[in-house]
Amino acid sequence: MENKAIILETERLYARKLAQNDFQDLADILQDERVMYAYEHTFNDQDTQNWLDRQLTRYQENGFGLWAIILKGTDTVIGQAGLTMQKVGNREVLEIGYLFKYDFWHKGYATEIAEACRKYAFNILKAPEVYSIIKDDNIASQKVAMRIGMHIEDEFIKQYYNGDMVHYLFKVENKL
Repeated sequence: MENKAIILETERLYARKLAQNDFQDLADILQDERVMYAYEHTFNDQDTQNWLDRQLTRYQENGFGLWAIILKGTDTVIGQAGLTMQKVGNREVLEIGYLFKYDFWHKGYATEIAEACRKYAFNILKAPEVYSIIKDDNIASQKVAMRIGMHIEDEFIKQYYNGDMVHYLFKVENKL
């Protein structure tokens, strides 16, 4: 059964848990090479299902994960965003992540939802800091991170499908 409970909302968007019936919307994101350029590969149907299953597991294990991002007024799934635990070196960090359908790029949605995720991490999860792991050539996401108060804390090599990739670890601390 689809979960329609709103987890967080902004002026134009709201987030809810992903459900199995979001598969096609996820596939529209994860199988679009324009969207997945930072990953340097697209996902097939099985990869997409594995991604969805991983979010459902994260909800159970952590109480959060990547959520469906819905455009208010239309109830259209335009992307996914949220908080996940990610391994960086020998530690795990709480990361803000997002991916939007290509048609919804350059409209300010990434900054809007990243800011809401930052507030959720600090106000709801009481996290002392939150991070974003961003590939060195993903300038748009680096700008989003800086807009929500993040700065580069570290640079590291992340191994992925196509080999070694330079990434920046952005961080913002909870000042409250």
